[in-house]
Amino acid sequence: MKGIRALTVAAAACAPLVVGAQVADTGSSMAHAGSEHGADLSGVWNGRRAPGSGEYGGFAFSEALPAMTPWAQERFETAKPTFGPNSVAVADTNDPVYACFPPGTPRIYFHPFPMEIIQTPGRILMVFEYDHLIRQIFTDGRGHRDDLAPGWMGDSIGHWEGNTLVVETTNFNDKTWIDRRGVPHTEQLKLIEHMHINDEGLLQIDITVEDPGAYTETWTGQKFYGRVDWNIEEFMCMDNVTFLDFEQEILDFNE
Repeated sequence: MKGIRALTVAAAACAPLVVGAQVADTGSSMAHAGSEHGADLSGVWNGRRAPGSGEYGGFAFSEALPAMTPWAQERFETAKPTFGPNSVAVADTNDPVYACFPPGTPRIYFHPFPMEIIQTPGRILMVFEYDHLIRQIFTDGRGHRDDLAPGWMGDSIGHWEGNTLVVETTNFNDKTWIDRRGVPHTEQLKLIEHMHINDEGLLQIDITVEDPGAYTETWTGQKFYGRVDWNIEEFMCMDNVTFLDFEQEILDFNE
């Protein structure tokens, strides 16, 4: 396992962390901290392919494409991904991740690195080994920020419905792809995620994607993670440019 873990740490392209200053809503956090409940999602998790996802499981939610608007269809046709039926050689790709830009949400779920979930009163952190990107999900009752520029990972707020964490994420820029085959989105993108521990002990994330600028209807996808006894290691995109030699081996391990 150590050898495989070391390979995983050394093996994928990633993107530099973009951090924006933020003023903490301390009063709001303290007011709601005592009322939180839900399941224990904490720990280090590694991706598993969704049942029935086949060869697409490592880079897309399903083989079927979402119903796209003309704008999105045009963008998709000009994308040059390294995965999927329109894939090209790395030397020819225009995938922003290969230029070390952040993959964004939900695409980051398709990169074969673990993540750690840390639960605190009023806030849940998803710490991705993939270039140490951090996603903050505020659960203290606040609404979305209205003073932020559109971001790579979006602005996430959440609440518990029993043992399920419901997360709404908005305020995205349009510089990322939804998956690794080039499906685009606009700044109108909104994600609704339901996260819970299923009967097999896996972290199941059910995702609803809304974006009237890119899709003619909402659509859904799933991701699964299994708990692992690992630590989140340091990984920086520009330090790991040889990831291509190991990409397929990592994807095979994560099945």
